[in-house]
Amino acid sequence: MLLKSKQRVVVTILTIGLASLQNNMAYAQGSAVVGGNPIIKDKYTADPAAFVYGDSVFLYTGHDEAAPGKDGYVMHEWLCYSSADMVHWTEHSVPLRVKDFAWAKDDAWASQVIERSGKFYWYVATEHAAIKGKAIGVAVADHPTGPFKDARGSAIITNDMTTDATISWDDIDPSVIVDNGQAYLFWGNSKCHYAKLKQNMIELDGPINTIALPNFTEAPWIHKRNGWYYLSYASGFPEKIAYAMSRSIEGPWQFKGILNEVAGNSNTNHQSIIEFKGKSYFIYHNGSLQTDGGSFRRSVCIDYLYYNRDGTIKRIDMTTEGVNPAR
Repeated sequence: MLLKSKQRVVVTILTIGLASLQNNMAYAQGSAVVGGNPIIKDKYTADPAAFVYGDSVFLYTGHDEAAPGKDGYVMHEWLCYSSADMVHWTEHSVPLRVKDFAWAKDDAWASQVIERSGKFYWYVATEHAAIKGKAIGVAVADHPTGPFKDARGSAIITNDMTTDATISWDDIDPSVIVDNGQAYLFWGNSKCHYAKLKQNMIELDGPINTIALPNFTEAPWIHKRNGWYYLSYASGFPEKIAYAMSRSIEGPWQFKGILNEVAGNSNTNHQSIIEFKGKSYFIYHNGSLQTDGGSFRRSVCIDYLYYNRDGTIKRIDMTTEGVNPAR
């Protein structure tokens, strides 16, 4: 009996060791198989932007690299993940870094990727090396996971192009949509701007416009559903997410209130809204990762988003459980 008991212990230890080895191999292969919020637990991820392509969701994030206990946004690269069910995420090789833009200095801030005519355009906010302040650049690739390269060789938006804000970081947080064949770029901090893009997606096609939104801070995100345009954004500080609706992408916009409360342990709040396999999702970041999470070491989370019959959006219920696998 004692021998059989020892054998069972040995088998159990071997089983646990094999499971641990399999998990480590999965991470080595780039597969972050985890559940619940935050969805990525081996790195700090921030400023999520997602889009659906084929039967997968591609998620692009900033990478918070500040050392434990240190304050400040230390961000040099953007990350890319993909999933077929919103729960199991595969990390891809780093597809884009600040140094890939010869004109940029540092700070891999918020971004968004969009597809058009078989090309993938990645709009990013970063610090300009020659023109004081933040700027928006655009990279291009033939595949959603890259490799990406600078599509212009220069910034598409620089701080000297918008003069109605006195801060140097008002040109950040790009969000892009193609609507009825016309592409639009939204962006801003303290002021919300938008402009049309040319067919090539790397040049402005007309003047820069400003939208008046109550208590606008940053992080505009534009999406469309059932004939309604939704413009959500970070409001106040610490930031909540508010939103407005319109029947036209150029307004007028009707303010509809708060969508998401302050996300735990993070002063900033940055959202992405998508539909996938019949459900709507609200993707955001908080500072809840146990190791040393906070405002400068953030983590991406996902919860469900629900619409009312009149098109308005119900407040987001932030959870630790997250979402179930999409099928």
